[in-house]
Amino acid sequence: MKKKILLLSLGWILVSLILAGLTFNMALGAYPERPINYIICFNPGGESDLTARLQQPLLEKVLGVSVIISYKIGGGGALGWSELVKAKPDGYTIAGDNIPHIILQPLIRKETGYKTEQLKQIYCFEFTPDVLVVKNDSPFKSLSDLLDYAKKHPGAVTLGGSGSPSANSLGVAKLNKEAGVDITYVPFTGSAPTIPALLGGHVTGLMSYSTMAIVYKKKLRPLAVASEERFPALPDVPTFKELGLNVVEGAWRGVAAPPETPDEIINILANAFDKVCRDDKFVGRMEAMGFQVVHWGPEEYTKFVQKKTEEYKKILKELGLLK
Repeated sequence: MKKKILLLSLGWILVSLILAGLTFNMALGAYPERPINYIICFNPGGESDLTARLQQPLLEKVLGVSVIISYKIGGGGALGWSELVKAKPDGYTIAGDNIPHIILQPLIRKETGYKTEQLKQIYCFEFTPDVLVVKNDSPFKSLSDLLDYAKKHPGAVTLGGSGSPSANSLGVAKLNKEAGVDITYVPFTGSAPTIPALLGGHVTGLMSYSTMAIVYKKKLRPLAVASEERFPALPDVPTFKELGLNVVEGAWRGVAAPPETPDEIINILANAFDKVCRDDKFVGRMEAMGFQVVHWGPEEYTKFVQKKTEEYKKILKELGLLK
């Protein structure tokens, strides 16, 4: 009798587990089962867009559904991220996110439409250091040429960049402090529109990224790169540190989901991005364009965001940008 009761109890437990699993699967669905909207928060042709376009066909192959790239441009990325945090947390809306942008904006601005911690991190896949570039025919042949002119003509030198506050705007702020100059930063809605602005003579130079220095190498002259050591894709370009200026800055890019997105979905997406970002052809094309590919999953990426948040709070206070 006791044996029969035990068997019945075990049976009910097994049935309960099966029903619980079915309920979960019904709620979650056979994810993914329809197209995924991949929001890019900057202009077409910039780093975020270039990466997403390379990822798109590979993601579709891994996930088995269409991945639709859309654009929400404005506020240095803030418009797109504010849209993301309002989206349904079902895994069908994701967005590229950038560090330090997603940290600096909520710290400096009173209203951004999102908070850093609301972005549920999925995966970080690349890093690009800041690079100061001028046109190939610029009279400034070196960083010292540009800084000498800037010292004699405060505010006259203008450097364009992607967004504000951003890695580019912060790079200029650090340069101003380190070199004791007054260079004017001019924000654009992404990296892509900075190129015609420079070539058209609307700005003196750009505090851009390694990618722009590579893609437009026939038109641009890089003067210094803001990495700890010489960047592999730009081996002949000195670092700011080599030139006596402690300017180290750049952007890390990844992808995030709305708050409350189930961990099961986050993990599916993270695994998909990991497979894509370890594809040899993908890595080769990325490195050829000046990207440094990284592979950080949800936990590692989230911890990195938290660590950088504390670092940027300190930096902003030193620069007088945060009380």
